[in-house]
Amino acid sequence: MVPDATARCRAIDMSKDKSDKKNTSLRLDSKTLKALKVRAIEDDTSVQAILEFLVGEYLNNNIKIKRAKK
Repeated sequence: MVPDATARCRAIDMSKDKSDKKNTSLRLDSKTLKALKVRAIEDDTSVQAILEFLVGEYLNNNIKIKRAKK
């Protein structure tokens, strides 16, 4: 993850009160989840913060998701 994004993920970890959050389920391939956890540790952040950051970027139209061709 780029340094600026890593810092923003750490800020997300620290800034939000858990009382205003809702739970959701997510299914990831076991290898993907393991790699995500390792990367979070390397970047001194959490999987939660990474996902919140990426969802926020998506909702702010800063990243686009390519649709798979049928």
